[in-house]
Amino acid sequence: MRALEKIISNPSDRAFVLQKARYRKELEEPYPEAYELLSRLAPRYRIGVIANQSSGTEARLESYGLSPFISLCLSSNEVGLEKPNPAIFQLALEQAQCKPHQAVMIGDRVDNDIRPAKSLGWKTIRVLQGFAKVQTPRNSDEVPDFTVSNLKEIMAIL
Repeated sequence: MRALEKIISNPSDRAFVLQKARYRKELEEPYPEAYELLSRLAPRYRIGVIANQSSGTEARLESYGLSPFISLCLSSNEVGLEKPNPAIFQLALEQAQCKPHQAVMIGDRVDNDIRPAKSLGWKTIRVLQGFAKVQTPRNSDEVPDFTVSNLKEIMAIL
């Protein structure tokens, strides 16, 4: 939204652009290796999702066949918090009854995933997939503990 404000000064024009450019969740699909990774991790770990998403995240996970592996799902729209606010990460810890040193954030964004998780003492793994793979850490707060190029590499770390 902030980017649009810089290039489109008229609020009604911005609203028009946003309405026409709605993100289509039905086009989403998990990375091909997600099912295998989650099925291998779920017996050993409690897996949670912290996502800046609209309502229906759990239903989408169900439709992908991934919900059996997920213990906790926090969608920004449903909990009223969004990344990078550390409060949503703290809420995940509380609901999972997990200490920060026991938690691992696996994410693709240094600003929304890595920095806030590190600020609370979580271990972090950055996955260089998707549009955020071009992000560059701006300081040590955004440098993950581990970096992988795809989900398959995570098993070797955990």
